[in-house]
Parts: sequence; C-alpha cells; structure tokens
Amino acid sequence: MSARGGHGTRGGHRQRQEEEGEEEEEDPVDRMIAKTGCAHIHHALQDCMAQHQDWRQCQPLVQEFKRCMQGQRRERGPTGTSAP
Repeated sequence: MSARGGHGTRGGHRQRQEEEGEEEEEDPVDRMIAKTGCAHIHHALQDCMAQHQDWRQCQPLVQEFKRCMQGQRRERGPTGTSAP
C-alpha cells in the first residue's frame, strides 16, 4: 500500500475500506477535489504530510492548496454552481 492514505493521508478512507473487506470505491472527498482542478496540489500535500508527519513542514503546499480551492469557490459562486 502507498505511503499516502485517504483524506489527510490520501487513500485513508480507501485503506479502511480495504481493511474492512469492502469493495474499493473512489473516496467522495477525492472525487470532489478532482473536480476542482486542485487534485495535483492535494496529492503533493498528502505526500508531504506522509513524509514529514507535521503539517507545519508543509505550509507552502497548504497555502497553495488553499489558494487553489478559494479560486474554485470564486469561479463557482456562493451556491456552488458555475458563475455566468
């Protein structure tokens, strides 16, 4: 299994499913993040967290992910639908 887990350690939700013998399904959090276009930053952040085990060591990626997600929120508007 990868060093990455699910949300927070990419695959964490998936890892629990596998450990419990459930079928592998895409994590809804991962699916939502993939739709934002920020997944590559999220995965890099998860790798950083897995490597360092300290979010403070990953602050540049935390801030980059935050900016990406905020940009997506502005594009979608307050209701979550695409802005005209």
